[in-house]
Amino acid sequence: MSKLEQERRSYEVLDRAAIQASQLKRLNQLLDSILPENQFYAEKLGSQLKLDDLSALSNLPFTTKAELAPTDSDSDFARNLTYEVDRYVRFHRTSGTSGRPMGVLDTASDWQWWIDTWQYVLDAASITANDRVFMAFSFGPFIGFWSAHEAVTSRAALAIPGGGLSSEARLDLILRSNATALFCTPTYALRLAEVAAQNGVNIADSAVTRIVVAGEPGGSIPSVRGRIENAWNAIVIDHAGASEVGPWGYPNADRTGLHICEAEFIAEFVDPETGQAANGANPSELVLTTLGRTGCPVIRYRTGDLVQPVYPDSGNRFVMLQGGVLGRSDDMLVIRGVNVFPSGIEGILRELPSVIEFRLIAQRDGEMDSLLIEVEDQNDDSDAIAGLLESRLGLRIDVACVELNSLPRFEAKGRRFVDQR
Repeated sequence: MSKLEQERRSYEVLDRAAIQASQLKRLNQLLDSILPENQFYAEKLGSQLKLDDLSALSNLPFTTKAELAPTDSDSDFARNLTYEVDRYVRFHRTSGTSGRPMGVLDTASDWQWWIDTWQYVLDAASITANDRVFMAFSFGPFIGFWSAHEAVTSRAALAIPGGGLSSEARLDLILRSNATALFCTPTYALRLAEVAAQNGVNIADSAVTRIVVAGEPGGSIPSVRGRIENAWNAIVIDHAGASEVGPWGYPNADRTGLHICEAEFIAEFVDPETGQAANGANPSELVLTTLGRTGCPVIRYRTGDLVQPVYPDSGNRFVMLQGGVLGRSDDMLVIRGVNVFPSGIEGILRELPSVIEFRLIAQRDGEMDSLLIEVEDQNDDSDAIAGLLESRLGLRIDVACVELNSLPRFEAKGRRFVDQR
């Protein structure tokens, strides 16, 4: 184990008081570095700020994605920049899943922070200099590819770019290069498996032993993870991050959830409706503060991710999110009084080997949410699927079987939830 990896492991076993003491010190260093130069946060927090206790963080205002969005129609950059643009060396952009794509900039030191923080994920995936890592991403402004690529090469592993290729060509290159690890979204891991089956390609006998996924719930959902692992004969390593935040999550030892990297982020958990501290009874919204990204920091950023936190008392003591990211606060449906998340429905549908693909269509029926599920089912049995959903959720949901290969396929984040409310 390298010295740097030993340092990462030493952070993980600190008790809660020591973790918070380190976070308070780093937070005050960050505030001292960005104020008053960062106009966005100077307006929110004042020109100078030092916290005497970490509990005082909850008195500061939240940061939202809507606030970060550029107000000048000629600008593409997030508003939380600390420096003039010529200080930055990296441009990336959010996916635009929930609005206009937003440019996010990083300085050279911020980019190194990305690479260093990524190492927690690569530790969990046991990536070494002996690995050949296939990146099934485009070369566009998506930060996930670039940060993963450079984190992998920093370990002297062989990074194999897969941008600009069809799924068939990517499968061919995975096999020809003897790739030992695959980086992609859960959706695309399943899509590659589908294309392999259609073309008689035996991916279970490939050299791939680990599949590192992110970008959407799935890697921590047992049925989704199981389907990927069975198809590829490889283990799935989930992780989480965001362009405007950083690579904040990596899997726990048994891969049933995600640890938040509390060496580099402060996590809070709030009621998504009230914004007050969550009581732990229901899934809460994750709020994150970055500690090492001075060029475009976020303080008390409402991620919109719904999670169930657990604080381990032994082993890795970084807070753990049971089941990973459970869903998005803006995706939640209330159907006849029952809270339903798209990720929960996917977890049920992926248990059925006959279900190839699906789409959820949310609509508004008067004052009530309604849901239709379109399914590509090899058994063409909508009643059986609806029955399984009813037994698990306690709800009767409309299910319609559609022709095989008629629903959209995705190479990055799956967009199976269509909100027409």
